[in-house]
Amino acid sequence: MTIPTPFHFIRFLLIAFALCPCSLLTADDHRPVVDDSKFAADKAALPHIPTLFLVGDSTLKSDAPMRGWGQEIGAFFDSGKINVVNRAIGGRSSRTFQTEGKWERVLSELKPGDFLLIQFGHNDAGKYDDPKAKGRPSLHGNGEETAEVARPDGSKEAVHTFGWYMRKYAVEGKAKGATVILCSMVPHQDWKDGKVVRHEQETFVKWTADAAQTSGVQFIDLNEIIAIGYEKLGAEKVEAFFADKRTHTSMEGAKYSAEAVVRGLNELPLHPLEGYLKKEEAPDKKLK
Repeated sequence: MTIPTPFHFIRFLLIAFALCPCSLLTADDHRPVVDDSKFAADKAALPHIPTLFLVGDSTLKSDAPMRGWGQEIGAFFDSGKINVVNRAIGGRSSRTFQTEGKWERVLSELKPGDFLLIQFGHNDAGKYDDPKAKGRPSLHGNGEETAEVARPDGSKEAVHTFGWYMRKYAVEGKAKGATVILCSMVPHQDWKDGKVVRHEQETFVKWTADAAQTSGVQFIDLNEIIAIGYEKLGAEKVEAFFADKRTHTSMEGAKYSAEAVVRGLNELPLHPLEGYLKKEEAPDKKLK
């Protein structure tokens, strides 16, 4: 029989801490580019009814212990009336979701009467031609300017502005007969004097709102809705909503963000998805 020593006890604690999801709360954020070829894409369970497609990044869909709001929002909808199909992929930006052909696949499946919820921004940050950024950042702005970059295979790519890509999603989704709703990116867990620091309000949030207005689609300022909710709860409570330092939510945080999305939907003019929500759910009350 082996007698445990202090060394064995310390080693046990270190292993346990490494495996515990809470250890990620103090880890640096990372933005991996998920290899989606290793898993099957979500599909509509009932093709004859409308489908709500979710398009975005890891803040909508992540691996445990991280979890995105797109993985929790389906619980608010009546599955007999609408499919909820989460096509978000970790590490994608408004730019790469299109250049990799993933948007074309969504478009090919869209039918009149379907819905699109689209959120990007986190991976669009950075310099568009920085090799370390893995080809993700868009040009910052909402104009028509472009910049040419060389891809690793030697081909050329014309990089557009974030606003241009968001308008493209909206216009092409509408052309397929879908109802398009653009969401601003969820906020980071950054605090100053008891308030959430809204780093993105004058950039990606504004550009998303402008793209929605220009394209004639609806807009949910998810960044502001969640930030206000966080401030009411306080930093200590909100810390449990995150599985890393400041970006990716835990399951609890993902559920909270999903409730915020539904609250945003409830506040839209004419509420296009009202008839598909479960009547017993009341996220408005939970978030106020």
